[in-house]
Amino acid sequence: MTIKKTVLVFGATGQQGGAVARALRAGGWLVRALVRDPAGEKAKALASAGIDLYPGDFSDEASIVAAMSGVHGVFSVQPSSGQGPVHGISDEQELRYGKAIADLSLAHGVRHLVYTSVGAAGKGVTGLGHFDTKTEIEEHIRSLDIRSTIVRPAAFMEMLMLPGMGLDQGTYAFFMRPDQAMQCIAVDDIGKIVATIFSDPDRFGGQTIEIAGDAMTGNGLQDLFSRAAGRTITYHRFPDSLLEQNRLLGRLAELVDDGRCAGAADIPALREEFGDLLSLERWLSGPGRPLFDAALKASGHDVALR
Repeated sequence: MTIKKTVLVFGATGQQGGAVARALRAGGWLVRALVRDPAGEKAKALASAGIDLYPGDFSDEASIVAAMSGVHGVFSVQPSSGQGPVHGISDEQELRYGKAIADLSLAHGVRHLVYTSVGAAGKGVTGLGHFDTKTEIEEHIRSLDIRSTIVRPAAFMEMLMLPGMGLDQGTYAFFMRPDQAMQCIAVDDIGKIVATIFSDPDRFGGQTIEIAGDAMTGNGLQDLFSRAAGRTITYHRFPDSLLEQNRLLGRLAELVDDGRCAGAADIPALREEFGDLLSLERWLSGPGRPLFDAALKASGHDVALR
């Protein structure tokens, strides 16, 4: 199908934006990407996939306006203020940028704004800026006279493969208790869902959609990772001593316990609405396999075990 409408994708050199840009191109959309460095390797890969590059960044309103001119839709995602000083931004910046993109979309006649938030948003104050800023951005978007859709992804499957969880030592540590379920989603499925949303604005406009592709307990991760590794992987929750020492990890564990970070998506309904979504097992045997193999070899990273 050839759609020949244009969507401006923010964060296209990152995980979510990149998945959305690829899915839109596969569906026949014209895609623009605002990129800080058009000569960078990730930007070049976008260009080779037929995506138009517009130089600029969130702090340069003129560059955003130039990229937004004449587009049908905007996919809005900002660097999370929870990523630390190297890769992240401040809570105030995330809030300002998220609101500004919504305001500019309204001012420049964008027909459909899709904002990606987080599963913990909209469920009360969490005390974590990178969640609470997204709640405030959501509220601002809803206050505007613009067709919008908000998606709230569960934890990324890709996040499960970060170094430091102990796979190289035959263990795995994460936030849920052994018998406690937590939802997750493959980043490529976020792209698939968002592309479907853009294809039917009348159906999805005005909605806030919790999205996930699977749910897994700690014991389930132990079984799955053991089969994938061909040897025993023992699961345990992050140690209490670490959760007490590291306030961020401790608070995240509390939010998993009270459900706000455990995921609230209706996965069967999502599969009916958006088609087949990857289970963690299928993801691990496909696109996630290289990440899993790398994590098995990621020696020297033991933050989860301290």
